[in-house]
Amino acid sequence: MIHRQDTGLFPFLPTAAPSYRARMASFEVTLKDHTVEYIDEADAYQQEGTMTTFFRNSEPRQVVDSWSHRVFSVRTTEVLMIRLVDEASTLPGARPLWAVHAAATS
Repeated sequence: MIHRQDTGLFPFLPTAAPSYRARMASFEVTLKDHTVEYIDEADAYQQEGTMTTFFRNSEPRQVVDSWSHRVFSVRTTEVLMIRLVDEASTLPGARPLWAVHAAATS
């Protein structure tokens, strides 16, 4: 009879990046009528003509390009504020990671 003891070590070394990604950012968009839209799993946003579009990018890339996936679009004239939020910022009294006011960028 052979007794095997688990050492807790991996029997092999990983050769690739993990198959899961870190949690993506979420954005909170306040519209002119004071409604709030929450956009989850978006990495970035940019203005495209008359629309502001939110994108999801591939893991190592930090740019919006033809490989990015469009997640949500809204007419830019309807946007009052865009906030980057994390889970902790949904608690009462929490502050956003950063905010952009449409009036300041127009």
